[in-house]
Amino acid sequence: MRQRVAVVTGASRGIGKQFCVDLAKAGYDVVCAARSTEEHASKLPGTIDQTAALVRAQGREAMVAPLDVRDEAACAALAERVYGEWGRCDLLVNNAAIAPPLPALQDSTRRWRLAVEVNLNGSFYLTYYFAPRMPQGDGRVVNISSGAAVAPEFGRPSYTATKLALEGMTRGLAIEQKGVVAHNVIRLDLAVWSEGFADTLPAADAFPFEHPIIMSDALLWLARQPISHTGQIHTISELRKQGVVRAQTHHKYNAF
Repeated sequence: MRQRVAVVTGASRGIGKQFCVDLAKAGYDVVCAARSTEEHASKLPGTIDQTAALVRAQGREAMVAPLDVRDEAACAALAERVYGEWGRCDLLVNNAAIAPPLPALQDSTRRWRLAVEVNLNGSFYLTYYFAPRMPQGDGRVVNISSGAAVAPEFGRPSYTATKLALEGMTRGLAIEQKGVVAHNVIRLDLAVWSEGFADTLPAADAFPFEHPIIMSDALLWLARQPISHTGQIHTISELRKQGVVRAQTHHKYNAF
């Protein structure tokens, strides 16, 4: 029988890549899903092919899954592929996200829709097609949110709105699937390093970021909780106080 299977979106870099590697270390076979592939690379570093190679280096199987989460048909097709080829999905991690940087009323409405489609709709599509087929009483969906959900002063209204909506969706689905699939949120409330920051932030090489491994600490802890642990929003700061997330992991950009 195949080992546990995890599906991770936004898997080409940063937190998503770290999730994939650490899930593999924990014994999961991993579906690495994102838009950036060797054949169709983005401007930022990292591809799902590279992440898949890191998963295989841990002795686990990796599925390279090119995916635009805005495309409902593609999300449905991925579910069919995973269940068809691997027969199961135990853990879905909705990590893909976008935060348009311009003030909302100065930006295009197209970019507002983009944030809604990626941050909220994409997570729902994947949950819709994966969660009902997860092992009864043993499936888990983890959605990645941000402190921006409760801090409008973050300055990116589309990101704040969609992350807050994602948290509400999680709580609602937790009630719908109580006792069947656990739905929870990890709310990132610390600055975590990812490839590409050097291109988007001034003096990024001098700015202290947390290592993305703290997110894996939280994810793997959630994956071990009983199915009754559902509808919860956990912050990294809270989990650190509880000893779930390791202590100081600060690194500078150029230390990676």
